[in-house]
Amino acid sequence: MESREVKIIVLGVAVHALFMLSIFDIYFKSPIVHGIDPVAPRIQAPAKRLVLFVADGLRADKFFELKPDGSPRAPFLHNVIHEKGKWGVSHARPPTESRPGHVAIIAGLYEDPSAVTKGWKANPVEFDSVFNRSKEVVAFGSPDIVPIFCGNIPQAKFSAYPHEYEDFATGSPRLFDSRRMYGFFLFADASFLDTWVFDRFEQLINSSKRDAVVEETLQSGELVVFLHLLGCDTNGHAHRPYSPIYLNNVEVVDRGIERVFKLMEEKYSDGRTAYVFTADHGMSDKGSHGDGEPENTETPLVAWGAGIRGPSPAKPEDDEDDGFKFVDQHTHHMVTPHSWGLQNLERVDVNQGDIAPLMSVLLGLPCPLNSVGVLPRGYLLLNKADEAEAAFANAKQLLNQFLRKSHIKQETSLFFRPFSSLKNYEELTSRIQQLIGLQQYQAALDFSQKLISLSLDGLHYFQTYDWWFLMGTITFGYVGWMLYVILHLLRHYASSPLFQRKQRKSSLGNFAMGTLSAALFMVLMFEKSPILYFLYVGTGIFLWQRVLASPNDFTRIWIAVRTGKVSKFQILFASMLSSVIVQLLVSSFFRREVYTGFFFAAGVIGAVTISMNLPGLSMIPAFVWASCWFLSGFTLMPPQIPEHVSLVVGSAFLVVALAFAAWWIDKIVPKEPILRQLVRDKNRSAERDVLFVVQIILVCFSSFMVWVTTSYRTHRRQLPLTFQVVNWSLAGVAILLPLRSPPTIIARVCAIFLGFAPPFLLLSIGYEALFYSGLASVLFSWILVESAITFSSFGRNSFTNEFSASERLIQWTAFAKGERHVSWRSLKLTDVHVALCFLILINVAFFGTGNVASIASFEISSVYRFITVFDPFIMTALLLFKLFIPFILVTCAFSIVVKIMSLPRLGCYFMVLILSDIMTIRFFFLVRNTGSWMEIGNSISHFGIMSAQVVFVLLLFGLSNIYTRDVRINVGQTSKLF
Repeated sequence: MESREVKIIVLGVAVHALFMLSIFDIYFKSPIVHGIDPVAPRIQAPAKRLVLFVADGLRADKFFELKPDGSPRAPFLHNVIHEKGKWGVSHARPPTESRPGHVAIIAGLYEDPSAVTKGWKANPVEFDSVFNRSKEVVAFGSPDIVPIFCGNIPQAKFSAYPHEYEDFATGSPRLFDSRRMYGFFLFADASFLDTWVFDRFEQLINSSKRDAVVEETLQSGELVVFLHLLGCDTNGHAHRPYSPIYLNNVEVVDRGIERVFKLMEEKYSDGRTAYVFTADHGMSDKGSHGDGEPENTETPLVAWGAGIRGPSPAKPEDDEDDGFKFVDQHTHHMVTPHSWGLQNLERVDVNQGDIAPLMSVLLGLPCPLNSVGVLPRGYLLLNKADEAEAAFANAKQLLNQFLRKSHIKQETSLFFRPFSSLKNYEELTSRIQQLIGLQQYQAALDFSQKLISLSLDGLHYFQTYDWWFLMGTITFGYVGWMLYVILHLLRHYASSPLFQRKQRKSSLGNFAMGTLSAALFMVLMFEKSPILYFLYVGTGIFLWQRVLASPNDFTRIWIAVRTGKVSKFQILFASMLSSVIVQLLVSSFFRREVYTGFFFAAGVIGAVTISMNLPGLSMIPAFVWASCWFLSGFTLMPPQIPEHVSLVVGSAFLVVALAFAAWWIDKIVPKEPILRQLVRDKNRSAERDVLFVVQIILVCFSSFMVWVTTSYRTHRRQLPLTFQVVNWSLAGVAILLPLRSPPTIIARVCAIFLGFAPPFLLLSIGYEALFYSGLASVLFSWILVESAITFSSFGRNSFTNEFSASERLIQWTAFAKGERHVSWRSLKLTDVHVALCFLILINVAFFGTGNVASIASFEISSVYRFITVFDPFIMTALLLFKLFIPFILVTCAFSIVVKIMSLPRLGCYFMVLILSDIMTIRFFFLVRNTGSWMEIGNSISHFGIMSAQVVFVLLLFGLSNIYTRDVRINVGQTSKLF
């Protein structure tokens, strides 16, 4: 690799890393601003104390639904719903993780998802919350949650169990010493975590009878008791939310809440205690959470006690769609399932962020300063005057946020653009105050709601104020980068002599870019813009300066096209084909079925290509057709992979069958020229056969271990450490064996296929194990098709304009002898099809059996055969390794195709880079800032995937080079073609 290539690659990595950071400035900007005045509701507080129960990972449907015998799963809370309080579904906004969920509940703001990546030890940005505003806070629960939200609050007194208790439902050796189950989370019940919380709270209440300090704390006004219950989340991950253990945990939570309620009512007889029960997020059927699926966003909400309305019958209009949608884009009036047994009671759904203002009003506290929650008046038992005052306080709190953000932006903007809808906000606030004074409370409530809506719109306006500037700057930079790479390809890898001349630098281009950069930097300095804004602008200008440094390049391109030195038809056809395929690839991120169409067409095209170039080979076209059509079926299957161990075990037999077919072709040294140049070196046949047998044994043994380990988990038996060591050893040894295989194409491809089969099988739970064989078959078909085109072209002595067949043979012979400096042929416009095929295959590796853009697509149970103690780093590494395996197969096949066609590997990489960046820009414009957060999050992840894919492909090239750098074409067999 020459130094210029190294510089371009390093520049490319830096450009994409920098531009990928732009999404954090555009969409992940923290909504928190300081310097806002609190607004307390001018009402008598209905409650002196409030108890907040948060059942981590509890799905709404699993909580509300009745058991098969018709009785409620949570009898106490169902009784509260029917007799004492109000209920509904709280809609969470993705990412549905514990930290953002708790931030929404206690602070009323939807913290930017980037905060999840900043660690769980402390808040990356300090924010106001109900806990801050209260006089006393008492909290018990998980060490991952309680210290984060209570650790920096002076008035908070909290306690958390040790981290060791969270080894996914094991508990301490002290609790499970008799069964010695410490560390084996697959088979234990985590409900003891919730029992620990309830026991500690009961001990606190009992200690208050003899401890004056504790009693003083509990008797103070504005007291918040926070009980974090982690059992459902832990059991959901380990056993799934439909398991008896998870459902039993719901009953444990219900009984514990009943204990707390009785303790509080016995201690306080003033009737001024309010209770709120909810969850931070739900749980998917796979035992995961994070995305915007209803199972993850819909959580239960039950409130009762002081200041809370009692139950009321459902109204017919409750089932009518009024057009309103929650943060997860679910409709306002959703039909209550009959299985819940609650369809006759009024249901009041809320956004998760609305719980914070609800708790604030119950305690008479100012709403958290950065809250965007809207007071759910349907839960409050207030007179009309107090209700109007509470709603007005909520509106003024949101308005104050808007005014503060507007002031900050106006101070730092050279050309400030105000939010026109709230220019006359003072008239609106005066009108609401006047209506309250005239006791026209309903009108005041209506105007307060209008002010709330406008303030939320204004907050969104200033949250995305720099959107157009940043989008334009990043697009400007991407286009400059792509043109720079295209010019580099034409100068150093294209066959045209137009770019072989010495380039004349342009001082005009440098002057123009220098003037533009100076002007923009002055504006950015005046506006006190972040340093990243300077980097975005500076990078784009630098790239364009490099593009415009040699303006004669564009003149020569135009002359070449106009004079016919470059075929206009080829340019048009290649451009149209690339555009169509790139657009289809973009669509495949939303509809995986696109790949089905790709491989249906590929099967036909590949079979016809081989038949036309090498007639008489009936078996090879049939194999190509069958392989492509077999793979096309996987993208029609659901991305949620059901567990089916029989498919995993059976797929091992398919792996063995395909390997034997390749071994047979390699052994017989076929008569067909297309296969002869791919087969083995006879001198190494014995070593090849021994290696082949060893690899087959490892695949079969891996299949056996899949069955054994699954049997242990099915029967809830502890997996012996010996079996884990065996699985680690199988995977480690298997991926090293391909390095010992002969360097001929079929031998090496077969060895790589068998080498990565054991770890992939051990990490599979269902049909994705079959996908491995299907993908490998298509990759081998790709090698066959490219070989057919290449060697049939030799027979016609028309392979390229640059080299004759004899010259090409000399190049292959030099490479086969190990000479490092080989004169690869120049790239042609038609070679773009290699980059397009690679992009299709690398993307089907992404989406063939799932959706990498969705957090919940990762199946944690696939790592159980290697580790049974919860370790997020090792588990994540195993999941990523499983995802890497198809990518490595694709890149190895790509490297072999490049060698068969004698193409410059880096030149092909740059072609892939350009096509990937076209997709990246397309996704950049598809990023959404409206609609559901799930849609916004997915669009951002799509952009991130494509941006990272450019760097990711470079990493894959390096890994695949370990397995393919010594692969050679069988020169002795190839020479017979001439």
